[in-house]
Amino acid sequence: MLSYQDIFLFSIIIIVLFGSSKLPEIGKGLGEAIRGFKKAVSDAESREEHKGTEEIENKKLN
Repeated sequence: MLSYQDIFLFSIIIIVLFGSSKLPEIGKGLGEAIRGFKKAVSDAESREEHKGTEEIENKKLN
């Protein structure tokens, strides 16, 4: 488990490495990546659910 001191130290290291001007860009890119991942997972689940529904309907018709 991370303590507040660990998080603070990690934050300072990140600011030193990337600079404060790059942090908003990094945050934006990370947010877009997370949104894209969630959308892909949601789309895959939707396709699987639709595929399962079609198979059940086909079995009922036969």
